[in-house]
Amino acid sequence: MSRILRIVLHSRPGKNGEPIPENFRVEEGTLNTDLKPGEVLVRTLYLSVDPYMRCRMNEDTGTDYISPWTLSECVDGGGVGVVESSRHDCFSEGDTVTSFSWRWQTHDVVDGNRLQKLDPQLVNGHLSYFLGTVGMPGLTSLLGVREKGHVKAGANQTMVVSGAAGACGSLAGQIGRLEWLWQGGGHLWRCGHCADEQRWATWSSVDRFPSTIRTCRIPPPLGKEAQEALLRNNITRFMVLNYMEKHDAGVLQLSQWVKAGQNQSAGDHCERNREHGR
Repeated sequence: MSRILRIVLHSRPGKNGEPIPENFRVEEGTLNTDLKPGEVLVRTLYLSVDPYMRCRMNEDTGTDYISPWTLSECVDGGGVGVVESSRHDCFSEGDTVTSFSWRWQTHDVVDGNRLQKLDPQLVNGHLSYFLGTVGMPGLTSLLGVREKGHVKAGANQTMVVSGAAGACGSLAGQIGRLEWLWQGGGHLWRCGHCADEQRWATWSSVDRFPSTIRTCRIPPPLGKEAQEALLRNNITRFMVLNYMEKHDAGVLQLSQWVKAGQNQSAGDHCERNREHGR
């Protein structure tokens, strides 16, 4: 048995309430470290705090692909850690690993099939990059532009990025510049207000409009006019998790840009103390 600290959801802020520290609780507990075949003991190094987590604090997330956190249970999200012991054929002690469902606790025993091995050399040892520029935000931006934007070098296209200061928007703009637009004479713009979004989205010269990533509830079925508007403007829902087969190549490309200083991002880091930064 091993002593651990974990963070659980203590209360919900309400559907439209602002989260406060009292919505969470830090607990001490014990962890059975006797591994079964296929299990891995990991030590947490980095945890990611992302906007989508606000939905998970509600009883209903409003989506069919994100589940709510359970009261008095450990919360989870993107995380990076190191393997301390393993009974899974794909992992060994000392491996750096990540998961999209990493529990917020100092140590954990997890099914090895939930983990992905990371190469620290891809980010020059900056492991937190695997939760940002070279992680889910980076992959969302890269694959969104590639798979849904269909931006092509030399096509003289115009791409407008809404919310270009955000985790995904800022990267999408840089990716468009790096791989297609500026190389081929295209144009890249960013806008920061709803009025700007409406103006750009209805301007016929705009070829690509990666809007801010949002979670909203649209009661099914959609009306005829709404369906026609979606089809007319080529508005579709994009989920990066639907492109798992492209993640490895995407991570490699993103890491190459980061190491070359061509793709940059800023993040807030909080060092963990005994109470996980509280």
